[in-house]
Amino acid sequence: MVLKPFKSIGIGVAFSPTLKANLYEAARLSIFFESKLFLIHVGEASEDKINMLHDILSPFKKDNLTFEAVFKTGKPVNVILSVAEKKHIDLLILGAVQREQFLKYYVGSIARKITRQAQCSILLLIKPAVERVPCKNIVVNGLEDPKTKNTITYAFYVAKMLSAEKITIVEEIKQDTIHVRVDDDKSLRKANIIKERIKLRENSRVNEIVQDIPNTYTDDIAIKSQPIFGKQGYSIGHYAQITRADLLVMNAPLKMTFWDRLFPHDIEHILTELPTDVLILQ
Repeated sequence: MVLKPFKSIGIGVAFSPTLKANLYEAARLSIFFESKLFLIHVGEASEDKINMLHDILSPFKKDNLTFEAVFKTGKPVNVILSVAEKKHIDLLILGAVQREQFLKYYVGSIARKITRQAQCSILLLIKPAVERVPCKNIVVNGLEDPKTKNTITYAFYVAKMLSAEKITIVEEIKQDTIHVRVDDDKSLRKANIIKERIKLRENSRVNEIVQDIPNTYTDDIAIKSQPIFGKQGYSIGHYAQITRADLLVMNAPLKMTFWDRLFPHDIEHILTELPTDVLILQ
C-alpha cells in the first residue's frame, strides 16, 4: 500500500516579515510529500508580488517544486476556504501567533476560524524557519475513535517522509472510566489494578492498528505507546510539550458548535495553547 494523502498543499500568503520562512517551510513540505503548492494571497495581484514569490522560491527549482499563486479579494477566511475547496487542497498550512508576555503560542482569530471550518487537513506552524529544523519526535493521538486508525497511519507516513526518529502514540483515557472512589489502601489498590487492565487493553488496540501499517512506514523508527489518564486534548498537548515533540498529530474534530467553543475540549484545548507544530488530519 502506497500512501499519498497530500497531493496538494496550500498556504495563506501575507507579505509580512515571516513570508520567506513560511514559504520555505511550505516548499520543503511540498517536496517531501511530492505535492503541488498553492500560494493563496487575499488581495489583488501585482507584478511586484508575483516576482517576489518567484524570487523567494527560486532555490527550490532544482528540486522540481511546482507551485501556483492564487490572488483573490474578499474576507480572509472566506477566500482561503473557497480556494482550498476549488483547488482541492489536501493540506492547508497556517501560522500561529506568539503571545509574548506568556511565551506561548495560540491560533489567531483567522486561523482558528479556518481550522474549525476547513474540510482539509491543517498544519499549524508556531516557528517557521528558513533553515530547516529536523522533525525527529512525533506524538500522535491514539484515542478510541473511528478516525484514529487513519490518523496513526498517516502519522507514520509523515514520519517516514520527514525522516523522523520516534513516534509516540498517546492513548488519552478519561479518569471516570475507573469507577472506583479512592479513600483507603484497598480502594487505591483496586483502582491501580483497573488502571493497569485499561492500559493493557489500550496498548493492545493500538498495537493492532500499527501492525496493519505497511512495514515501509514503520521500519527504522522507534515506536512507543503511552496511555494517559486525564482530560482529552489537554493531556496529549501537555505530553507533547514536556517531551519536546516536534509535531503533534491529531484527529480532525467533528463539526463544532458554539457550546464546544464555550466549554473547550479535545482539539479546542490544543488551539488555545499550541505545545508545538500541530497537524490536524481529516
